[in-house]
Amino acid sequence: MGSTRQGSGRPGRPGSAGAGGGGPAGQRRADVVQLAGELFAQKGFRATTVREIADAAGILSGSLYHHFDSKESIGDEILSGFINDVLADYRAAVSSAGSPRDVLEQIVRSTSRTLSRHRAALAMLQNDWSYFSTQPRFGYLRAALGEIERTWVAQLERGKESGLFRADLDARLTYRLLRDVLWIPAQWRVAGGYTTDQVAGGLLRLLFEGITNPRPAGPPP
Repeated sequence: MGSTRQGSGRPGRPGSAGAGGGGPAGQRRADVVQLAGELFAQKGFRATTVREIADAAGILSGSLYHHFDSKESIGDEILSGFINDVLADYRAAVSSAGSPRDVLEQIVRSTSRTLSRHRAALAMLQNDWSYFSTQPRFGYLRAALGEIERTWVAQLERGKESGLFRADLDARLTYRLLRDVLWIPAQWRVAGGYTTDQVAGGLLRLLFEGITNPRPAGPPP
């Protein structure tokens, strides 16, 4: 399947009516989104006010409503753009029709790069999931996370059935253990001195090779 992104709106739906194109107005709108995302990541979505967003953008609070009808609309644009990009990564990997290992490797590598571009959205989900998960407007987040989990579980089960992965592998538990490593906010990668590709490679080595040395060939001791 291909990407569902159609503008800046919710996954699979047209962008919001107020979405700007190019030119000064479109650039100002993009600047507001970026600045708001930084505030949401630092202070939390619920704790950030429209006035604070307007102040950061150097405009009056009333002027902000020329671009967005509410703070939720800004959050919606940030989160839906993030989710659309992540789903595009997953769907492209599945469409490649590779082996389960190849599909999961493509998911980890492509998604790691996508996550590094959406640090504000990641922080928003981590800090305010209890809010977003209860709001009908953001219901697409739970649906997308469900698709992501099903994709991992399906590939892990494929690997078990083909003999590529261990027969006693708990696919759902394995996904949930790996999820927090893959989706952890990207700031620690910068602070730790590792690139996104290095983190992805390390995760893949742990996933497919473990940390124990393979036994040497030959008869057992």
